[in-house]
Amino acid sequence: MPRAGTRSASSDERAWAVPESLRATLGVRYGPVYSGPEADRHVLALETFGACGDLVTARAIELAHPPLIGIVDLKTRRNEPIDPKLFRSLARRRLVRVKNPPGFLTERLRDAVRELVASGGGLIEVEGEEDLGSLALVESLPAGATVIYGIPGAGVSFVRVDAVSKEHVRQLIAQMELRRIDRGD
Repeated sequence: MPRAGTRSASSDERAWAVPESLRATLGVRYGPVYSGPEADRHVLALETFGACGDLVTARAIELAHPPLIGIVDLKTRRNEPIDPKLFRSLARRRLVRVKNPPGFLTERLRDAVRELVASGGGLIEVEGEEDLGSLALVESLPAGATVIYGIPGAGVSFVRVDAVSKEHVRQLIAQMELRRIDRGD
C-alpha cells in the first residue's frame, strides 16, 4: 500500500503527448471543409458519424441529426462556456466523463470512444481539451463512418473512416510521445 501523499500506480494513465515536431502535421486538413448551409447539407447526408467539438456536435443536434458519439469540453476555442443542456439528447444514451489535458490523447479518452462505439453511442464530456478526440473517433468508428470536427475560422472538416484514414491515425499516434500522467484519482 502506498504511503500517504504518494501516488499509486493505479492513479497513473498512459497518454500520448503531441511533440512540437508533429503540431504542423496535425494542423493539415485531411478531409473537405465546409461552412454554413453547405456544412449543414453535408451533415444531414451523413449516416454513421462522430463529432468532436462543442459547436459541431451542437449543430448536428440542432439539425435533428445527432452523431453516434459527440466529444465536447463545454467551451469554445475562445473559452466561451457552452450550455451542457445542448447535449442532453446524446447524454441520455450514455454519458462518459474523462480527463484529458491539452495537447494529450489519454488512454481513458480512447477507451471511452471504443466503449461508446460498442454500446450504441452517447456523449463524452472532457475535462481539459477534446481536440485530439477526433483521432480516437477515426481509430474506433467502423469503415464507412465519418468524423466531423470544427476548424476555427474555416468550418467543419469531414473525414471518411476507411483503412487509409485509420492507418494515418495509427501513424500519427505512433509519432506522439508516450507518457504516464496522474489521473488525479
